[in-house]
Amino acid sequence: HIREALESENVPADRLEVELTEEVFIQNIERNLNQLSRLQQLGVHLAIDDFGVGYSSLGYLRDFPVDVLKIDRSFINEVTNRHDDAVITRAVINLAHNLGMDVVAEGVETEAQLTFLKNNHCDVAQGYLISRPIPAAKLEHAMADGSLLKRIAVTSEL
Repeated sequence: HIREALESENVPADRLEVELTEEVFIQNIERNLNQLSRLQQLGVHLAIDDFGVGYSSLGYLRDFPVDVLKIDRSFINEVTNRHDDAVITRAVINLAHNLGMDVVAEGVETEAQLTFLKNNHCDVAQGYLISRPIPAAKLEHAMADGSLLKRIAVTSEL
């Protein structure tokens, strides 16, 4: 279905990222591995959403064709206050990078969280600090006029 939709809408496959939760990745592993491998062959990017709150099996990080790991907001929420959350977040970022994956931190709401993520080489921050969810038309306008970037430091690596 995804291949057909990409072809009918004339969208390059590498412009699509499919997010699946950890739970979905491990349900019917053989079938999912086959389907996800086919998506990867098309050029579609695959992301594991809410990483760290489910089963967190490192085996599927090795076996599945994953491009992006999204750290669950429950770790980011206290990353500057709880030593354990900071250690886990740093470890997940390093693990993902060593496996050739990009890392997205979900639920970034404070400058301190963003600074922590920058200092630890997280690739992308997502959360209310950057923007609340907005309709596509407003997003296009906000990107065009630069209003989304006004709250983020120009030197940001995120």
